[in-house]
Amino acid sequence: MTMSDDEETPPESPAPKPAVLSEVKYSLPELLAEIAAERGSASFAMEKLDQAEIGKLFKTKKVARVKPKS
Repeated sequence: MTMSDDEETPPESPAPKPAVLSEVKYSLPELLAEIAAERGSASFAMEKLDQAEIGKLFKTKKVARVKPKS
């Protein structure tokens, strides 16, 4: 016996609910002024320095090989 479209069984797991999005507006001049202030601060300079040091930690190191004695 076949089922018609009206008699379909519900799916076993319900579909995930769609995420609710809300719009947030920021003033572009205020954001740019905040970025300029952060770039001029000492903490931003330290973050850049820290990023360079962190990069050095994860950089692949060259293996120093000793020439065999003959």
